[in-house]
Amino acid sequence: MNDTSLEVPFEKEREHRTWWWKEVLIVASFYFLYSLTRNRFGSIHIRGDDQPVHAFSNAVKIIQLERALGLFHEETIQQWFLPYTWFIQFMNTYYGTAHFFVTIGVFIILYRRRKGVFSLYRNVLAATTGLAIIGFALFPLMPPRLLDAPCPKDGVGFGGACLISEVRTFNGAQNFGFSDTLKEFGGPWNFESGGIAKTSNQYAAMPSLHIAWASWCAFGMWPLVRKRIWIRALVLLYPALTLLGVVVTANHFWIDGVGGLIALGAGFVLGGSVYHFNERRLNAQFEHYKAHHPAHSQR
Repeated sequence: MNDTSLEVPFEKEREHRTWWWKEVLIVASFYFLYSLTRNRFGSIHIRGDDQPVHAFSNAVKIIQLERALGLFHEETIQQWFLPYTWFIQFMNTYYGTAHFFVTIGVFIILYRRRKGVFSLYRNVLAATTGLAIIGFALFPLMPPRLLDAPCPKDGVGFGGACLISEVRTFNGAQNFGFSDTLKEFGGPWNFESGGIAKTSNQYAAMPSLHIAWASWCAFGMWPLVRKRIWIRALVLLYPALTLLGVVVTANHFWIDGVGGLIALGAGFVLGGSVYHFNERRLNAQFEHYKAHHPAHSQR
């Protein structure tokens, strides 16, 4: 008599299996490639007395577009908050930390709580970031905080103060008027010296990955918090606060955030395509297994 109790029960539905070590390896590898690629463009190639004309010209184009839309208000918004030192310092810290830690936290939550779509969101995050790298390479953009900063000289500086433009003196202005809050108020890092100054691409502003990643977090978390009103409010507030932060610190124009949302939308298309292709492949394998194990399928 056969002891069928020793057989593994047949699963009618395919289980979504993930391995933490595999995800850690994927994330670590991708982030290494992201850092290596992202920093090969833009400000890192400005040497000696080079003038960052391309990045500055693109910033002028963005300002002209926003003025044509009647929505160039970043400098005014920053001025509203500059008197509140504690808020500016908070935003400097928020800008430099939440971008990574919140994204990592949501990544872990999705891994543990939404296994069925975890690989979808992982693919979307990777595709969005990859598309952003292409944007940094094709459209280097000087952030508002550098428009009035000193031009490169003797290997120091990445700004465009030496570059003449009628946009700078619009309506009789002397300069663009933005403050580099990280330099003036302090924060968790320094763009002026050290490893960050030597390796980071300070012209990686379009699209804004801060907005793209923050919105990715909100989309991923939303189904988990629909019954908790206050957490739902925080989830919605996170991308909005991030947009305020990138504007107040003068690290981005608001339209960079629009670029981030477009990159995220394209990331959902590309990442979703890979996800659904892989799901169809795994489902086909599962159905093939069921067809060749009828004894199990009758349980």
